[in-house]
Amino acid sequence: MLEQAAAMQLPPDVNRRLQDLMDRNNDGALSPDEREELECLVDCSEAIPLVRARALKRLRDMDG
Repeated sequence: MLEQAAAMQLPPDVNRRLQDLMDRNNDGALSPDEREELECLVDCSEAIPLVRARALKRLRDMDG
């Protein structure tokens, strides 16, 4: 399970959706629902590196 967490990333289709929403947000073209979706995706994209880092640390600690 730690290996899976260490390799975690947004699926390509979700990453494309995030990029689209960010671009449209820069243009001021988001609906309230899309803005909420963007906030959720940003939260997820920011959490993933933290999960990965913790998993990698645990894996290194287990090896050492």
